[in-house]
Amino acid sequence: NDEDEIVDAGLIQRRLARAVRARQRLAADPQIEAHREVHAESDGLPGLIVDRYGSFRVVQFLSAGAERWREAILAALANDSCSGIFERSDAEARVLEGLEPKVGLVWGEPPPSPLMIEEYGLSFAVDVQAGHKTGFYLDQRENRLRVRGLISGGQVLDVFSYTGGFTVNALAGGADRVTAIESSSRAIQLAKVNLEHNKMPAERVTWIQGDAFVEMRRLRDRGLSFDAIILDPPRFAATRSQVHRAARGYKDINLLAFKLLKPGGRLFTFSCSGGLSSDLFQKIVADAALDAGVGAVIEGWMSQAEDHPVALHFPEGRYLKGLICRQRK
Repeated sequence: NDEDEIVDAGLIQRRLARAVRARQRLAADPQIEAHREVHAESDGLPGLIVDRYGSFRVVQFLSAGAERWREAILAALANDSCSGIFERSDAEARVLEGLEPKVGLVWGEPPPSPLMIEEYGLSFAVDVQAGHKTGFYLDQRENRLRVRGLISGGQVLDVFSYTGGFTVNALAGGADRVTAIESSSRAIQLAKVNLEHNKMPAERVTWIQGDAFVEMRRLRDRGLSFDAIILDPPRFAATRSQVHRAARGYKDINLLAFKLLKPGGRLFTFSCSGGLSSDLFQKIVADAALDAGVGAVIEGWMSQAEDHPVALHFPEGRYLKGLICRQRK
């Protein structure tokens, strides 16, 4: 136990080594080529994120404390097991700490653009240099696999589809067609690359670039309906003070989803707002179903992957909440 030790470079490096050791099973799994090596506060290193993509590391220094020890951290991460380290310290959290954004290669070889990874038999192109977070939503890895296992056909709607992680998994599970809504043209282009790499016919996906709320209303007004809907929105609340406003956003988008869902269909709905509790999120989704005039049951709960652990003393670390809801026929 090092909780009472003086904070110095040695302590930081020991905690880094401990975090990496804790993920040895994932690192050795041939089906997973990307995982989180360091998850900030939950690994005793507040403000530090380290994600592993193949032989490359992507780092984020998101607090003044992490920034203070950057040289010791980089020295520990730069080793023979790593081809290069790319920094993506451009998140909002860093700005709130009064730190300038930093993006660029900090050690070794630059990662290819895009960088290809394998995840449970599927290939994904990742833009670690400019994509969301460090390039890919590693926290959703197990949930993507779960969605694949529960979709066996029919029409699927993937909202906030980003680079097609859920879309590709839905098709791999047997979906007949996917309608994917995404605001970023860059993300859609990478999603199309992911379809191609996985030898999936482009005609099985309809891409809609636009605002999710607007486009879902248009689908509703056209009288369309879906056998499964995936809602993976960005964070609506960064702080507890924003929870009330975020709750309205989650209510509206889940209400639209229930109106678009066929009887007997499944809704996979997520919140990544740390300030929003699991109980409140479940109540919001329940209220949305009630307002949509449908009955639904919860078939399962989802959270972040195991390499994004939650420290007992830091329950806010369980930021990703998900529900699998089945609409009654």
